[in-house]
Amino acid sequence: MTEAPFAAEDLLQELLEKYPNLLAGDQIDGTDSRRWLLVAREVGVPDDEGAPDRWALDHLFLDQDGIPTLVEVKRSSDTRIRREVVGQMLDYAANAVVYWPLDQIRTRFEVACQARHEDARDAVSNFIGDEADAGDPVERFWEQVKTNLQAQKIRLIFVADQIPPELRRIIEFLNGQMAPAEVLAVEVRQFVGGGLQTLVPQVIGQTALAEQKKGASSIKESWSPKTPETLLASAAQTWNLSPEHVAAMKRLLDFSLEKADKIGWGAGKTPAFSPKFLKVAGRSIYSVYADGNMSVNFGWLNQTDEETRFRERLADELKTIPAFASKDKLPGGDMRFSMDEWGPEVEKFIAVLEKVFNV
Repeated sequence: MTEAPFAAEDLLQELLEKYPNLLAGDQIDGTDSRRWLLVAREVGVPDDEGAPDRWALDHLFLDQDGIPTLVEVKRSSDTRIRREVVGQMLDYAANAVVYWPLDQIRTRFEVACQARHEDARDAVSNFIGDEADAGDPVERFWEQVKTNLQAQKIRLIFVADQIPPELRRIIEFLNGQMAPAEVLAVEVRQFVGGGLQTLVPQVIGQTALAEQKKGASSIKESWSPKTPETLLASAAQTWNLSPEHVAAMKRLLDFSLEKADKIGWGAGKTPAFSPKFLKVAGRSIYSVYADGNMSVNFGWLNQTDEETRFRERLADELKTIPAFASKDKLPGGDMRFSMDEWGPEVEKFIAVLEKVFNV
């Protein structure tokens, strides 16, 4: 068999759609091979809130941890693969984490499933496998996708039949510098002969230095066992929050443990807690992370008229707190606050929660 170029870029794109394993998930993570769920091809990316799509990403995949994986395909004969494709992909990534609300990604996936005569919920359930934990694993998976987008935990993959040396150096540099984002290339070489076709993928970008940095990041994010004590310890020791900030986090955590119907301890490795209340269908109203950031999850409160009314009441009450009133909602409806913003107002925030939940 002899090596042969792809006759057209679209052929390589179609192969990735049919055979996602060409992204070589076993090479990306040797201890827990990455698996891929295709959201859609030609996914639009806007450059402003409410604006029409400015770009079209070749493929959007999700891995089993809900990490959005943006894939751009070029043939080595395309001169744009040298440098232009890097700027193109960074445009996609920088705007996607801000202007892609979860419901848009989920809708694109559901439309793609419908075109293939598949049930979207069954497709996710089969992808993530059986879950021993209580609750809805499919909803938990989509919630983790949302969390990863908010944390800018995404993966960028350049795919080509050959990766030129200058692009290889750029990818290795970016992958060593960008965290929690990951930047890689997959070189898919085609060999033909005797009526047969063989495709050989190879991952590029995982230098020893990059792996060392990513490894340090993974250690920083490790969190076991998931308990209130270990979360607060991570906030103080790993994320270096001040005693005052840790005290504010503990105050909100204690309130949540007492009043919420259930506490979600994050769906990934990052220390976080998300109180859930049966009054609003058991959804997480706010999420607090060990680094001090907090998200008020208005974006989830849109399934019923009752949830919408609750969302508007909560929003009105939060406007009575100056630090909250000055913040705009993000695309998708959520609001995000740093510890410096919400920490000093923790008692007022709790008072609002007591009022709207009547607890």
